[in-house]
Amino acid sequence: MSQPAVVLHTTSANASDDQVTLDQVISEIAARREEFERLSHVPRDIIARLKQARVFRASTPQCFGGDALAPHLFFDIVERIAVADGSAAWVAGFGSANVYLAALPYATQQQIYQTGPDQVFSGALYPVQAAQRDGDGWRVNGRWKFASGCKGADWLGVGIGGPNNGGQAGKPLTAVLPPDQVSIVDNWNVVGMQGTGSHDLQVNDRHVDDAWTFVRGSSAIIDEPLYRYPAVSYQAGVHAAVNLGLARAALNTVTAMSGGKLTTTGAPRLADRPHFRIQLARSEAQYLSARAFFYASSAQAWDLITRGNLMTPEETNMLRLSAIHAAHAAAAVVQECYKLGGIAAIYQQHPLQRIVRDSMVVTQHAFLGESSYDGAGAVLAGVPPFAGYP
Repeated sequence: MSQPAVVLHTTSANASDDQVTLDQVISEIAARREEFERLSHVPRDIIARLKQARVFRASTPQCFGGDALAPHLFFDIVERIAVADGSAAWVAGFGSANVYLAALPYATQQQIYQTGPDQVFSGALYPVQAAQRDGDGWRVNGRWKFASGCKGADWLGVGIGGPNNGGQAGKPLTAVLPPDQVSIVDNWNVVGMQGTGSHDLQVNDRHVDDAWTFVRGSSAIIDEPLYRYPAVSYQAGVHAAVNLGLARAALNTVTAMSGGKLTTTGAPRLADRPHFRIQLARSEAQYLSARAFFYASSAQAWDLITRGNLMTPEETNMLRLSAIHAAHAAAAVVQECYKLGGIAAIYQQHPLQRIVRDSMVVTQHAFLGESSYDGAGAVLAGVPPFAGYP
């Protein structure tokens, strides 16, 4: 399905004043996606272009010049990028991560945004590393995994633990550091989402003041609607939006294949086969249905919040459930498209290969894995869910 062009521009100190459309950036991403996979990260010039398109101010507080965009509107941006490339969309999705930074003291946030609202925050919280009290802060050492987008980040977060560190069950204390105090261990070698650059982070004997730490998912000190939206649900939704975009890309790919020349064996074109047409229609309906539930849940939550209401656990559960369902339904659509692609889809350079691999990775994320259905089901059944859910 085609999407309307959205003109996004910025006038911050760390981004160009030139007007940039999101569609322009998406075209660049589509042309360079093989480069991202080869490099194992999205390079900084593309990060800069995403900043120009306002992507990385989407969750920056308005009081610091940001957009504090409604989550469902940001999901649409991520989904559109994912149609071009899953890895770039995953990294762009961290334009939502500044909702976590909103829990930091106001003076700390002033320092973060002093050069402008287009700040990229990347975190690697696990495995949580023990930290020792060190005056007015913590002495941080250790190594952490899955720091997606770390090579393009302006700020990095790592998960620390220790006696009386202020953390909560399932929510580690996060220490925020500038990139020059963190080493990136270049070890991201995976089946899918190779371009996300989710390398390990290493920190050696660094002091981090209390003012630069927060509990992930804790209440924000910024009084704007976005920071009353459940932070973990927001992040789960961002990742799910990537898979929705990949499903759209897979459907577009097989649709384009369907009217082509006769197959190698001389069999009818895909479009002339009843089985192909039936499954294509079913897959389109599956994608649109999951997408509708996903976006409706987020828009309803936003409406509640902007009218001054607090979200109940049941309402928050719908956000998580809709994201989990969207991620898995979209992955199933991708698999069906791969089957519809036939023998042509087995070649390494076929676009469905990359789409299949990337979509598999999304469903493995801790926020979206099969076990997350257990948490959602527990809330529906009226029994306590596992720690940290929803």
